[in-house]
Amino acid sequence: MQRGSQSHSLSDRSDGSPRRKRRPSAARSDRTIAPAGITTLARVFTQALPALGTVPTTYSHEFRAELLYDLCAALVREGLGGPETWQKCEGSALVFAQRAIMESIGEERWNLLQRNVEYHLSVSDVAERDGEDKLLENGRLAMTIECSGCGFLKIGPAIAALEAESPGLGAAFYWTLTYALYRVMRIYNHDDALQYEERMHEYAEDDEENHEQYEFPEVEKALPECIQKTLTSEDHRASTRDARRLLRQHLRGKYRSWIERVRTIERLSRFRLPTDGHLREDGGYDTIPLPSLLVAFKEHDAIVACFDEESNYMLEGSAEPTVGVVFSPRKPEEVRHALRVVARFVVLNCALFQLVEELQEWEKRHAGTDLDRGEPSLRAA
Repeated sequence: MQRGSQSHSLSDRSDGSPRRKRRPSAARSDRTIAPAGITTLARVFTQALPALGTVPTTYSHEFRAELLYDLCAALVREGLGGPETWQKCEGSALVFAQRAIMESIGEERWNLLQRNVEYHLSVSDVAERDGEDKLLENGRLAMTIECSGCGFLKIGPAIAALEAESPGLGAAFYWTLTYALYRVMRIYNHDDALQYEERMHEYAEDDEENHEQYEFPEVEKALPECIQKTLTSEDHRASTRDARRLLRQHLRGKYRSWIERVRTIERLSRFRLPTDGHLREDGGYDTIPLPSLLVAFKEHDAIVACFDEESNYMLEGSAEPTVGVVFSPRKPEEVRHALRVVARFVVLNCALFQLVEELQEWEKRHAGTDLDRGEPSLRAA
C-alpha cells in the first residue's frame, strides 16, 4: 500500500503553541466554496464498472430451499444422482431431485407407463387443506403420485379364451387380478358400474315426474356368464383360494404368460401402498383417488357407459393422490421408505401394463380389433 504524500506549511514560531495555517478555500465564480482535494490510499482501478457479460441476467430462488437441498443430499446418499446429473441440471436443485428420482424409475419403465396411463410424480412441502395449499410442518415433504387419465383394459376376449381352455379359468384370472389391484390402487370395473346403476334407480324413484326419462345400463347382463355365476358367492376367501389353485394348474398351459403376469401382480400387491395417514390428515380432498385403470369386457359395454357418465364429474373437485407418503429428508430411514413405496408402485404398474399390452397384441392378432379410446372422458383428460 502506498502513502499519499502531503506537504505542511508551518507558521512562524512564537511564544504560543505551533499551529497549522489553514489554506483558504478557493471561491468559485458562483460564490460557492469548492471542495477541498481528496487523496485516496488505493491505486487507481483501470476498470471502474464490470463487463456486462459477467453480470447475471437471471436469478432463481427456492422458497424453503434448505428442504430441497436436504432432499438432494438424501438422494445422493441413496445412490441416486451424482456430479454428472448435477451438471446436466445446471445447478438447479429442483431439476436434480426430479431427474434423480426419474433415473431410479428408468426410461423404459417410464415410457411404458406414459403409453398407458397419466401418472404425475411430485415432491412438495405443501398439502391441500380446505381448498388451499398449507405448508407441512416439522420440515416434512410429501412425495405423491397422482393420476389424471386412467388406462383401459378390455378383458372380455381373454376371459373367453381362458374359459375355452378350461371352465372357470377365465373367472379365476379375472378375480385374481381384480382383488390384487384393489389392494394398491383405485380401479373402475363392474362393481363400480353396478353401484352407479343402483344410484340411478334411487334417483328415478325420487323423481316421480321424470321417472320415464331415466335410462339404466343393465350392467349385470353385460357380464360374461362365468363372471355372473361367481357374483353370488359369499365366501370370497374360498373363491380366491380356488382361483389361485386353478391358475397354478395351468402355469404350463397355452396361456402361461398371462397367468405368470397375473401371479406377479398378485404377489406385488401384498405390499400395500395406502396414502400416508399424515398426508390424509393434513389434506382436505373432495374425492377418493381417480381410477388408474378402467376394466371392461367389451369396447362399448355397460361398464364403459357408466364410466363415461361418472368421469364427467370426477375432475370437479380435488382428488386424493393415488399414492402419498410424508417423510423428513433429514431422516435416512424415512427417505428410504418413501423411495421404496414409489418403487413398488412403479414395478406393480409396469407388470400391469405389460399384461395390458400383451392382451391387446394378442387380440389384434386373433381378432384384428382396433382399440380406440379417444372418446372425450377422463382417459383423455
